[in-house]
Amino acid sequence: MQIMLCDLQAEHDFVTSVQWNRMGDLLAVGTERGRTRIWDMRVAKKVHEFFGHASKVGCLAWNASLISSGSQDCLIIHWDIRQPAKSAEQRFNGHSGEYMVFCPQSKHCWVQVCGLKWSSNGEYLASGGNDNQLLVWNLRKNKPLQVHTKHIAAVRALAWSPHRRGLLVSGGGTADCRLRFWDVLTGQQLQSVLTGSQVCNVAWSRHSCELVSTHGFMDNKVIVWKYPSLEPLAVLKGHERRVLFLAMSPDGESIVTGAGDGTLRFWRIFGQSLQQKVARSKLDLSSSIR
Repeated sequence: MQIMLCDLQAEHDFVTSVQWNRMGDLLAVGTERGRTRIWDMRVAKKVHEFFGHASKVGCLAWNASLISSGSQDCLIIHWDIRQPAKSAEQRFNGHSGEYMVFCPQSKHCWVQVCGLKWSSNGEYLASGGNDNQLLVWNLRKNKPLQVHTKHIAAVRALAWSPHRRGLLVSGGGTADCRLRFWDVLTGQQLQSVLTGSQVCNVAWSRHSCELVSTHGFMDNKVIVWKYPSLEPLAVLKGHERRVLFLAMSPDGESIVTGAGDGTLRFWRIFGQSLQQKVARSKLDLSSSIR
């Protein structure tokens, strides 16, 4: 079954990010014009629309009734769907004008917030930007609790461990190619691993101390890692362009990856032990979804 939820072309707008809430009944949609819209999927109806960003909303993250939006305007804004009359519940401005750079082609451009993830208990928010910084926040303060500058490329990939409180992994872009592991309770980096290519996305297994990362230039691969040894358990190949998107199945056993080659690929990786270092998608090129 296919449902047409929204078409923004008539408004001269475009969808730039989407994020389901934990219950799966609400979908947040970020747009090119800086709007954040909430859709109730039980009735396929828009129930909230928030304005506040001056540029596109590139990432979204839910924390119970709060939806946090990160934008190219440097801001992170928290919207409370229980209080839709308020324009903005709270704003964070860490990836800010302090890092504004001059671009000969287009006058000024802003640092973009390109990664955003709440910890599972809602205690901490991690944000990554193309200023190469990783910031850690909580709702009690309007400034970062921690600022980490070890990455040397944009930080888009972020994931909190479901097995250990305060354990965060971040992934850097093409000039960095590293996964870095942080204990936000102490503010210390625990370890890092060089992956060999741009880190686009990362997620932890719910069932074991393993994680999966997706990659771009130059390998376009998916890697399953053992933690804390950081031994690669499997290298999954099949995508022909960088693997930008990653989502976990509700049972935590399978993932779906989306790439610039126009395909979605489904992998069952956490339901059973991985014996081989190299595996392939259950969907071959002829059956990939385009």
